[in-house]
Amino acid sequence: MKLVLASKNQHKLLEMEHILRDLGLEVVLESQVGVDVDVEETGTTFLENAALKARAVMEASGMAAIADDSGLMVDALDGAPGVYSARYGNLDSDQARTSYLLENLKDVPAGKRGAQFVSAIVCILPDGREVHAQGTCQGEILFAPRGENGFGYDPVFYSPELKKTFSEATEEEKSTVSHRGRALRAFLTAWKEAGFC
Repeated sequence: MKLVLASKNQHKLLEMEHILRDLGLEVVLESQVGVDVDVEETGTTFLENAALKARAVMEASGMAAIADDSGLMVDALDGAPGVYSARYGNLDSDQARTSYLLENLKDVPAGKRGAQFVSAIVCILPDGREVHAQGTCQGEILFAPRGENGFGYDPVFYSPELKKTFSEATEEEKSTVSHRGRALRAFLTAWKEAGFC
């Protein structure tokens, strides 16, 4: 089955392809099926925003659509940036948002910089059936970026499980512990339990 990813983010596509191909699911970007949907993310949770995106792309394409909404929640910032991770500080680049995050944490000492990445995945089929899954990954925010891989806040998110930042990890290493990797594995289980394969 082909799933249309409600995203223009090539990094998300690669992460999803890596895990979902084991189910025989092909994931394509919305642009590959002639769809260009801009969804206003008005939800107050990652799950609500993922559902908004999946439903809009399913309706526009007439095909099964899958969406991920994910972000970073920092303990010392009362869970911010949260659902606003991709538009934190109204800034338009990963580097600018990461710098803004570090500035907001400049007075927070080591040991108090706990954070978690959260991912919610929703798949909506044209017949109305839905599959939902969520995953989290605990870590801490460093004082400066490290590593060359990944995207978003990966350079400053240190994973105690990997003993490195997400940007220092390979795609394979990251997917074993990442929020999206965990959400996708939960999605696989939910998909099978729903009898879709």
